[in-house]
Amino acid sequence: MKKANRFRIAALAMLPLIGLVSMAQNQKAEEDETVDKTTEKVQIPEKSIIDEVIWVVGDEAILKSDVEEARLQAEQEGARWSGDPDCVIPEQIAVQKLFLHQAAIDSIEVTESEIMQEVEAQISYWTQMVGSKEKLEEYKKQSIAQMRNELHDTMRDRKMAEEMRKELVKDITVTPAEVRRFFKDLPEDSIPYVPTEVEVQIITQTPKIEQEEINRVKDQLREFTDRVTKGETQFSTLARLYSEDPGSARQGGELGYTGRGTLDPAFANVAFNLTDPKKVSKIVESEFGFHIIQLIDKRGDKVNCRHILMKPQVSDSSIVKSIARLDSIRTDILDGKFTFEEGASYISDDKDTRNNKGLMAKAIEMSRTSRFNMEDLPPEVARAIDTLKIGEVSAPFQMINARGKTVCAIAKLKNRVEGHKATITEDFQVMKAVVENKRRMEKLHQWVCDKIKATYVRINDRYKDCKFEYEGWIR
Repeated sequence: MKKANRFRIAALAMLPLIGLVSMAQNQKAEEDETVDKTTEKVQIPEKSIIDEVIWVVGDEAILKSDVEEARLQAEQEGARWSGDPDCVIPEQIAVQKLFLHQAAIDSIEVTESEIMQEVEAQISYWTQMVGSKEKLEEYKKQSIAQMRNELHDTMRDRKMAEEMRKELVKDITVTPAEVRRFFKDLPEDSIPYVPTEVEVQIITQTPKIEQEEINRVKDQLREFTDRVTKGETQFSTLARLYSEDPGSARQGGELGYTGRGTLDPAFANVAFNLTDPKKVSKIVESEFGFHIIQLIDKRGDKVNCRHILMKPQVSDSSIVKSIARLDSIRTDILDGKFTFEEGASYISDDKDTRNNKGLMAKAIEMSRTSRFNMEDLPPEVARAIDTLKIGEVSAPFQMINARGKTVCAIAKLKNRVEGHKATITEDFQVMKAVVENKRRMEKLHQWVCDKIKATYVRINDRYKDCKFEYEGWIR
């Protein structure tokens, strides 16, 4: 579903700064004469200012608090800056606004599935850093659900900006001759180092959700429908209180005008067939869980509706059964009863890898690759194959998949290429990617500079001595 850290780049109301003026009136002891009133402006210490607008880009404001929060989060994640972070961070926020503004103009859309994948990846990264979800909640002083809710808009904007960048550079290609010429002219100490890369195959089993839990969720949704139909409460109120879609819950379940292609197919089929805004849909099952939907409006090929999402919970006993099932599958593979590839093709629940003999792949610019740096793998997979030799199969483990669901898995290390300096013969694709990326960065840099020239920009005076990456901010 659609809507719902963003560096908290939202316009906040500017707090009025009240000039403090003191009036002094003196009277001579000997004379009964009024002395003219004098007015003195008192300088407000910067630390006493609660918040302030430091940049304006177009009609978007960047607040001092936006920069401070972005810096704090980046420092918690170990970020390093090539320049003064007080200059780098607001510029990064401003550039993000330029891409988001263009994405809105070009009607760039991202699916709720893509957003939640980014959210879960961020939470998994944080969890890996601190050791467990319990420790993460203690450290952040938030529940996992609150983190998901807070991250939603940030990840949506990050994904939209990323898609806008891809759109701007989608036509850039380089020829083999350009790659060879670029590599030939590179100084020895500038030849890129190719980090260790691995190819991994995976077999997953999704723990069965017990019928009793499914019935509980459906009964709850039926109760919601009954209460709305009887006029006891509003659909939007129930969505705010109970919906497990963090992106839309705070909006009363409203998704905004959405095209069919950005919605789960089962959800879209029901949403686009609704005709009466007073009625509530039947219960719909999607890859996210179970929903009820209420129509708000239709406009052309887009629909605006509300929904309440509830997710059945996986029991510990179901996870134990899936782990045991995978342990048996692993034993059969090691005993030669069938190959890992056959198991992945006929037994695995993972629809993304099942048709590719379990081989994991990722998108890279405009193509896909099966080679991963260790840090690019899901953390649970990386831990499972870290000490394996080529051809070995891991013990079963539990993980969160790209759709935010709990699954159990075994993994096989198909190949490992140790880190080395790139060569044109063995690493042509790596070198090609280097050249293409250079061309893309040049085009994006020029696009940003051109966009700055055509955009209203106002910067607080104290930032005018900054050395920015892009030209044109200071006028």
